[in-house]
Amino acid sequence: MASLRKLAYLTCGDWHTAEDAVAKALVKLYPRWRKLERPDVYAKTMVYRAAVDETRRPWRRERSVGHAMPDVALRDSAAAADERMRLRAALDAVPAGQRAAVMLRHYPGLSLEDTARVLDCTVDTVKNR
Repeated sequence: MASLRKLAYLTCGDWHTAEDAVAKALVKLYPRWRKLERPDVYAKTMVYRAAVDETRRPWRRERSVGHAMPDVALRDSAAAADERMRLRAALDAVPAGQRAAVMLRHYPGLSLEDTARVLDCTVDTVKNR
């Protein structure tokens, strides 16, 4: 559950939306679990797609007053926290398709074939991204 939630978070950038996406994906996946050859890859595919769908929902486009306030990047004395912030900023700057390919390939360590299966594209497309 934690790895799926992290995958959803890296896809959509919000913990609450990530939890919603994982819950929806697992509810849909539960009846099919025993029929699947690779349920782990199928679950990652469903979570990725659910996270993308959650970010497309109309209510997500509505912004509160708090979203109008600029984010203040604070320096943390811990090097790991700084590295996470730089990595997240770099991932936010990459287009969604490339971010998904990089994230799936390197974060959970999926093979090229599994990444292509999750993204529903060819292995060459994953390599190009």
